Amino acid sequence: MAMLTLRFRRSTAAVAVALVLAFPAGISRAARPGPEGFADLADKLVGAVVNISTTQTVKPEKGRERSTPGRPQFPPGSPFEEFFKDFFDHNGKQEDHPEPRPRKATSLGSGFVIDPAGYIVTNNHVIADADEITVILHDDTNLKAELVGRDTKTDVAVLKVTTDKKLPAVGWGDSDKARVGDWVLAVGNPFGLGGSVTAGILSARQRDINSGPYDDFLQTDAAINRGNSGGPLFDMNGAVVGINTAIYSPTGVSIGIGFAIPSNIAKAVVAELIREPDHAVHRGWLGVRIQAVTDEIAESLGLDKAHGALVASVNDNGPAQSGGIQPGDVILTFDGKKVPDMRHLPRLVAESTVGKSVPVTVWRKRQETKLQVTVGKLEETEQVAKEEPAKSKPSPADSGTVTTLGLTLANITPELKEKFSLTDDKGVVVVDVTKDSPAAEKGLKAGDVIMEAAQEEIKSTSQVAGKIDDAKKAGRKSILLLVERAGDLRFIALRLDQS
Repeated sequence: MAMLTLRFRRSTAAVAVALVLAFPAGISRAARPGPEGFADLADKLVGAVVNISTTQTVKPEKGRERSTPGRPQFPPGSPFEEFFKDFFDHNGKQEDHPEPRPRKATSLGSGFVIDPAGYIVTNNHVIADADEITVILHDDTNLKAELVGRDTKTDVAVLKVTTDKKLPAVGWGDSDKARVGDWVLAVGNPFGLGGSVTAGILSARQRDINSGPYDDFLQTDAAINRGNSGGPLFDMNGAVVGINTAIYSPTGVSIGIGFAIPSNIAKAVVAELIREPDHAVHRGWLGVRIQAVTDEIAESLGLDKAHGALVASVNDNGPAQSGGIQPGDVILTFDGKKVPDMRHLPRLVAESTVGKSVPVTVWRKRQETKLQVTVGKLEETEQVAKEEPAKSKPSPADSGTVTTLGLTLANITPELKEKFSLTDDKGVVVVDVTKDSPAAEKGLKAGDVIMEAAQEEIKSTSQVAGKIDDAKKAGRKSILLLVERAGDLRFIALRLDQS
């Protein structure tokens, strides 16, 4: 399809995000005055930008009534429904019409040539479900295209056309060097009008629009509309710094908020789709479940600030476990690159070469620990780093009930195990939560099982109380708990009452 629309619910209205992306870039090293015009640059670039037309067979909905212009619509079962049906069928001679047949639907998008041999890049959603793909060159030459490969996770696709002429091509730029405020140029096929050029600036970086697991969009105010999907976003050197993919709009037309896939993501995907025998992208896999490091979690772990990705659990015999990564570790760097927050880790891992041994720095026991991990291969049924949690160590057992921080805790008995449908005897169970307490604020509830406190395995209620006392004496503002609920594990930093 030439455009895919996502909707986000806001407090006042639903806002449409049309996948026709826009990406601002520019690799200028120092501030410089804006250009007097873009004509010379546009002349060099428009020849490499193509229009893409697709057709697909759309089957009619089974049992759906054939529509007739002017026929009133009534709710099913209305006494008027049958009357008007008979009237229109008789006067419109609908009975003479055959059953509706599958029809051809067309859509339009954009793309750009990255190799004179005929390789063309576009968005996957532009050609998704297409029966036929036609590439229309700048001189109006129509060429049938074959799909080389697609990657649904980044919304990138590669096409190939065959022609006896050498096609003008454009090269990739470095999106990491693109700065907010840099000039960018978008070229594409808005509303099927053909090659159109719009200019703007890079408005923002690292936008997450919830379109996929590796969202890291560039935002631009260059006008991007339906049909621009798959087109290039150029810097002032004429290099592609993004693939125009989406707009943020309540009306479906440009309001100056467009998004583009950064070239440094797209370039690697495109190269692999062309290079690999199966024309697929092979991503790295770590085998961990992760969660965000909040300010409270950072304080409880002794981190100077909230950053990195907190490991909630590790897959048995996965790359992380084999490399020594443990639940409760905070991954600070991966393969020499910083992990500023949780959502960056999956992208870093996915971009890693399968089978490569990479250095990983984790925060463990209030200090940095260096590890070496061999990257695994991500299967379609897996995720690079899932968002959720895991297990751990020992201490003495006892029986009894403890009330602390708004939690009433009990050691697990056969009766409690049956009452809360618990699967094993590990940890201690929450039997009650005081309203408006720190525990209630964090969403804890009866039936939750505390598996760890302060990164130590819990075997009795007295251990929890002891860990809380220790944390208070150390002057900490919160304590880290590992909580299990219905088989899912998650770390929760519980605020301590210092009174």
